[in-house]
Amino acid sequence: MSKITTIIFDWAGTVVDYGSFAPVDAFITAFEYFGVTPTMEETRAPMGLGKRAHIAQMLGGARIAEEWRKARDAAFTDADIDAVYERFEPALFDVLASHAELIPGVLDTVERLQDKGIVIGSTTGYTRAMMDVVEREARRRGYRPDAVVCPDETGGIGRPYPYMLWRNLEKLGVPSIGSALKIGDTAADMQEAVNAGCLCAGVLEGSSMVGLSEKEFAGLSAGEAEKILVGATRKYKEAGADFVIEDITVLPKLIEAITRGAEHEYRV
Repeated sequence: MSKITTIIFDWAGTVVDYGSFAPVDAFITAFEYFGVTPTMEETRAPMGLGKRAHIAQMLGGARIAEEWRKARDAAFTDADIDAVYERFEPALFDVLASHAELIPGVLDTVERLQDKGIVIGSTTGYTRAMMDVVEREARRRGYRPDAVVCPDETGGIGRPYPYMLWRNLEKLGVPSIGSALKIGDTAADMQEAVNAGCLCAGVLEGSSMVGLSEKEFAGLSAGEAEKILVGATRKYKEAGADFVIEDITVLPKLIEAITRGAEHEYRV
């Protein structure tokens, strides 16, 4: 039996920015400047990583690498990663504030957890400067986690490495990784938790793993929704997720099940 005392949330696609569209839009804008148009799947596959690492992984994909060679008449280099990032960053800053709405159910769920004495940490693929914008907008809407850690604070090394998660525990004074539960919306979130040694859960609704806006998700037929959610659940499991929850409001029930030793009810 475990007692969960600490929740470590991701940000975009988990607590803000339903569908995690701010970074997607910025990545596509940055690549299109160089004559390459990535697909939505190519753009979302590395989600959760630090942004330079995300760009490097996109450029390393076979199709994009070939498109880059055709458009630029040369294979991509480390300098090209920096060049794309230089276009990505201002494109992201242009949309961050307008993509900071809380995902439905987040505020009530977090308040319920805090009322039970659970502390709230967070990790992100955003830099500190990016998070200054997102945090400001989230605070305006009532969301105030007890700790926020960006890759800047761990030597520029983000997910899937565990260092941001461990830094949360240090900031929060949490004595054991076994009392932490990571909640996220990407494969990188799950890998971060696996590498850190704590339990993790992937959230479906609002996630980058599903990759739909709130309107698009609501417009799905039952069969369409089931197919997409089954596929997202499989990807979470392949990334090492212990649990998958339909939406953030299920989290208190998951924590209760873990506490009473019935976590098998939610395991994937």
